[in-house]
Amino acid sequence: MFQNRWLIVTLSTLFLLLAGFAYAQPEIIQASESVSPTEARIARLEAQLEASEGAADNSWILVCSALVLMMTGPGLALFYGGLVRKKNVLSTMMQSFVLMAIVTVVWAIVGFSLAFASGNPFIGGFDHLFMNGVGAAPDPDYSSTFPLQTFMVFQLMFAIITPALITGAFAERMKFSAMVLFMILWVLFIYCPLAHMVWGKGGFLNAFTGNGIPALDFAGGTVVHISSGVSALICAIFLGKRLGYPKEPMPPHSVVLSTVGACLLWVGWFGFNAGSALSSGSLATSAFVTTHFSAAAATLGWVVVEWMRTGKPSVLGAISGSVAGLVAITPAAGFVTPMSALLIGLISGAFCYFMVGKVKGWFGYDDSLDAFGIHGAGGTLGALLTGIFATGAINEVFTNAKGEALPVGFIDGNIGQFFNQAAGVLITIVIAAVGSYVILKIVNATIGLRVKEDEEITGLDLSQHGEEGYNM
Repeated sequence: MFQNRWLIVTLSTLFLLLAGFAYAQPEIIQASESVSPTEARIARLEAQLEASEGAADNSWILVCSALVLMMTGPGLALFYGGLVRKKNVLSTMMQSFVLMAIVTVVWAIVGFSLAFASGNPFIGGFDHLFMNGVGAAPDPDYSSTFPLQTFMVFQLMFAIITPALITGAFAERMKFSAMVLFMILWVLFIYCPLAHMVWGKGGFLNAFTGNGIPALDFAGGTVVHISSGVSALICAIFLGKRLGYPKEPMPPHSVVLSTVGACLLWVGWFGFNAGSALSSGSLATSAFVTTHFSAAAATLGWVVVEWMRTGKPSVLGAISGSVAGLVAITPAAGFVTPMSALLIGLISGAFCYFMVGKVKGWFGYDDSLDAFGIHGAGGTLGALLTGIFATGAINEVFTNAKGEALPVGFIDGNIGQFFNQAAGVLITIVIAAVGSYVILKIVNATIGLRVKEDEEITGLDLSQHGEEGYNM
C-alpha cells in the first residue's frame, strides 16, 4: 500500500510537470511571435558584425605575432650574426634561436602569469600558471574581441626578443650554459615584473588601468628596449672586454647578413608596434605609419651625421640608424602624429650615432654590437619624447569624470607627462641594472660566465658548439 502511494505521487508529479510544460508552450510561441522580422534581422546582423570584428582583430594579432617572432629569427639572428667575426657567427645566431625555445617554455609555465595575471602593482599572480584559464575566452582587461590565448602568444614574442637583444653586448665571450641560465632568471625576475608594471592590469606604471605613475609605453620602450639596453651595458662591464679590444680591429665579418637582418627587423617591427594597438582599426594604422616614418628619418639622421664626420656614408651606419629609429618610436607609436614621428626618428638617428661613435669610446666599455648605444639610449630618448609629442588627437589616453578628453603630452598642454615618462625610465633603469648585476653574480658564482682564453681565441662556434659557420 505504501509503495502504491509513492507511485501515485510520482506519477502525479510527472503529470503536473508535463502539463506545466505544455501550458508554457503557447507563451513561448507568443513571445517569439512578438519579435518583428525587422528586429530579428537587426539582432542577427549585430551578432554577425560583432563576430566579424572579433575575427578581424584575432587574425591581425596572430599575423603580428608571427611578424614579431620573425624579428628574432631570422631578423636579429642575421643582424647580430653578420656583425661578429666569422669564428663566432653560429654561436651568436644560436643565442637568438635557442631563446625562441627557452622563453616559450618559461612563458607557458609561469612567465605569462607573472606578467599578466591579477596580482599587485609590481608583479602578477599565479592564476595562469601552466596556462590555466588561457583559452578561447577573452580577458576584457586586455581585449574583448579576441581570445586570451591570442594575447598570450602575442606577448610571448615580445618576451622572446627582449633578452635576445642583450646578447649583442656580450657577444663572442660568454659561455652558452651561462647565457641560458642568465636569460631564464632575467625573464622571470626582470622582464615579467616590468611587463606587469607597464601593461598588466593594475600595474604601477600602467597609464590605462594602473595604480601608480601613468607612464606611456605603447609597445615596449621601457619594457623591451631600456630594460635590455641597460642590462646589456651591465653585462658588458661585468664580463670585461674581448681579448684584444680595442687595439685589434674586429670588423663585422658580413655586413650583407646584417643588412638582410635589418630589413627583416624593419618589416617585423610593424607587427611589434601596430599590433600593440590590439585591434585592426585606425590606431593600428597610425602606429604602422609612425613606425615607418621614424625608421626612415633615423636612417637619414645617422647617415648624414656619419657622412659629415667621416666623409663616407656606410651601409652599417644606415642599418644601425634604421634600428635606432624603430627603437625610439616604439613607446610613442600609438600616441604621436606622423610628422612627430619624423622628428623623433631624425633626433634618434643622430643621438644614437653619438652614443655609439663617441660615448662608448669615452668610457671604454666593450658593448660588442652596441645593444646599449641603440636600444638603451634610443629607448630612453623615445620614452622621454613620448611625453612631449603624445597627443589626444591620436589616442585619448586620459579623460575626466565626465568622459571628456584631457591633454596627453606637452604639445597638448600636459607638461606633467614628461615627468611621468622620466619616472618610468628611471624605475626601469634601476630594476634592470640592479637585477642584472645580481643575476650575473649568481651565475658567475655557480657555473661561471666567461669562456676560457683559448676558447675565445678559437672562437665560440668551435669551443661551444663544435661547428663552424663556413667550411672554406
